[in-house]
Amino acid sequence: GIGRADSGLSRWLGGERTADLNQVTRWTTLLSETITVTVLAVLAVAITAWVWRRWREPMLVAVAVAGEVAIFLAITLLVDRRRPPVSHLDQAPPTSSFPSGHTAAAICLYGALAVLVFQRARSALVRWLTLILAVLIPVAVAVARVYRGMHYLTDVLGGMLLGGAWLLATVQGIRLGAAHWQLRHRTGSRK
Repeated sequence: GIGRADSGLSRWLGGERTADLNQVTRWTTLLSETITVTVLAVLAVAITAWVWRRWREPMLVAVAVAGEVAIFLAITLLVDRRRPPVSHLDQAPPTSSFPSGHTAAAICLYGALAVLVFQRARSALVRWLTLILAVLIPVAVAVARVYRGMHYLTDVLGGMLLGGAWLLATVQGIRLGAAHWQLRHRTGSRK
């Protein structure tokens, strides 16, 4: 039943395409293309390392993005799902349709940036705008990927689950690592 619903939605969206929506979804997809995510992640790592001179902030972005890629690739090797039975508006990568790497990458990159801004920005407006963008961009990317015939709805939901779970694990891991480091150095300075 889920497979039929997935295919039905993809076929329906394929029949509703317009030139304007094709253009909008192309630009939306670019927000989480491999090159975009790589460049933004490298810039974020470099800038946060330079500005705060600590390992936590750059490590959060690096681990969130690199870990998502590794997990995504491992899953696509295990799950060999074909892309939806509609014309694809983008060139299909050699990976499986499940999960959506674009969606997972958007959650990890923009979510990690939102965590940093939320922790460091003094302005409540800046914090909340960043948080809203960190939610809206992955949702827009997910919709665009389904619209463009690159993924089923369940693929982008799987990408959301992957990205959200990995981002949460990364944030918690960095926090635990920082707390452990502080505890070790506080204990070491008392000796």
